[in-house]
Amino acid sequence: MKFSLFAQDSQQSTISMLIGISIILGFMYWARVIVIPVALSILITFLLIPAVKWLEDIKIPRVPAVVLVTIVALSIFLGASYAITQQINTLVDTYPEYEENIKTKISQLNENGRDSLIDKIRNVSERLYLQLEEARKNSRGLSANSDDLELQKVSPVKVVDETPFRLAELGEVLGPVLEPIANAGLVIVLVIFMLINREDLRDRFISLVGVGRITHTTRALGDASDRISRYLLVQLFINCGYGVAVGIGLWFLGVPYPILWGAFAALLRYIPYLGAWLSALLPIALSLLISPEWTIAIKVIALFLVLELITNMIVEPVLYGRGIGVSQAALLVAVAFWTWLWGPIGMILASPLTVCLAVLGRYVPFLGFLDILLGDKPTLSVDHRYYQRLLADDEDEASEIIEEHIKDHSIANALDEVIVPALSLARADFRSNKLDEEDHKRITLLTKQILESQRIETMVDKSLAKENEGNSDLEISAQQNTKNDLPKSIVLAIPAKNDVSDELMVDMLENIIDSDRIDLIPLPFGVMVSDILKDIEEKSPKLLVILSIPPGGMTHIRYICKRVKTRFPKLRIIVGRLGVYEEDREEERKKLAEINIKHVQFDFESVITELEQLSVLEQ
Repeated sequence: MKFSLFAQDSQQSTISMLIGISIILGFMYWARVIVIPVALSILITFLLIPAVKWLEDIKIPRVPAVVLVTIVALSIFLGASYAITQQINTLVDTYPEYEENIKTKISQLNENGRDSLIDKIRNVSERLYLQLEEARKNSRGLSANSDDLELQKVSPVKVVDETPFRLAELGEVLGPVLEPIANAGLVIVLVIFMLINREDLRDRFISLVGVGRITHTTRALGDASDRISRYLLVQLFINCGYGVAVGIGLWFLGVPYPILWGAFAALLRYIPYLGAWLSALLPIALSLLISPEWTIAIKVIALFLVLELITNMIVEPVLYGRGIGVSQAALLVAVAFWTWLWGPIGMILASPLTVCLAVLGRYVPFLGFLDILLGDKPTLSVDHRYYQRLLADDEDEASEIIEEHIKDHSIANALDEVIVPALSLARADFRSNKLDEEDHKRITLLTKQILESQRIETMVDKSLAKENEGNSDLEISAQQNTKNDLPKSIVLAIPAKNDVSDELMVDMLENIIDSDRIDLIPLPFGVMVSDILKDIEEKSPKLLVILSIPPGGMTHIRYICKRVKTRFPKLRIIVGRLGVYEEDREEERKKLAEINIKHVQFDFESVITELEQLSVLEQ
């Protein structure tokens, strides 16, 4: 009943979230005339905040600092816009000078491609079209011709509107001109307002999130604001530097209007992956116009190729660090989404907007789904990925996950971080009937095969390393004899439950433990407690190790410990409750302390460490 209620609440929550997202998207589309200037204002505000803070640090009041920064930024924008406009006008005026070169290029292409496959396909298509058109005209008959004659006899009627000029027509003429000016004015006013009242806006956002989370939200907003501002500044610096490099390179190559093409390159590079090559199309086309040869065009292509490689492989990794925090696939989808939503301006704003949303999703609790959708970090932990590959019966990828983890850590750490959590998930699914017994056993046996192969590879690597170090057979034999002279501690290891998972942990303990100092005797799962007592009496072990993976198993552990302590009160017992959550560990310690069990560990590495320490004390 509780599960059904939980599932129903989860379904209602999902539906509510989808409805909310649909409403927000609809609002962003239909109100884009207002939303686009607001979004642009927010991005510009993040971009200008560092400059305003710097002026405030040198004792300039906030309002003059904001006005000064806004004026400087607006002046740079207007100056660049004026220069670009002048170059565009000049380019349009000088276009007729290049018509002869265009004709030369077209004639060369026609001569070279006269016998090409494309030319043949085009000729066949034209013939088919002419034949179909002739057949269609013949099928019309004489009736169509008579109708045409009657229509020619009808005199056309011309309607002349003699009403005076109306205000509506004035609005149709001035609307396209006034709208950009109004949007620009709105953006400027919003930027000034946000820069002056940024603390008030921050406080309102914190109040919206909830005062109960004020500590976390304040730190998150500060960090998110710094990250977004830094990203926008770095991106502006990279794009402007890229545009300057393009302009200088084209100037050296003799391509006209390098300032124009450099500005386009800087602007279009906000479009990820495609922007740089879109900006290269016009300079390449112009290079074909200014010369009848193809040399300059090839040089222009080489210029853009070199600049793009340098920017992507050297400049961006150094300035961005490890990345911008957005996955490449998500960024491409975001570009398509913002372009569909807001058109060309959405394409330009897609990259910074997506980064801003990803950063907010990382720090703001109720926007966490954005970090999952847009972030570049793995959405599944390594243990969940491993368990998912086991469920899919993908031994190769599961083995790769373990191998990659062992490269940076150890087999014991891989057991604690990957294997034990995955087997715990499998046991939980088995107990809740999500897995049948056969699948549960298959997952455990597959894990055992993977670990055994990794252990063999590790032993081979160690052997090769010793050979490379130049150790002689005599030195190795002497070391082995020295180790063999030390007395070994006999340790009895048993799985806590009648389960292959616990037995696997005992097998791994036997493989990992130092066999030169410890003689570990494993017992299989399913052994009776009376048989355990009999083995203790016969083999006289110094230590008893009980290993268990949750959930479950505590009742059986307590039963074994009580029986053993009753019969052999001086025998040391180490209980390894592998993979127990931190919030449950203290309670399990108390349960075992009630029956005088002091040595309790919750990870494989700690079990090995304590086992070796106790064995040394026994020696």
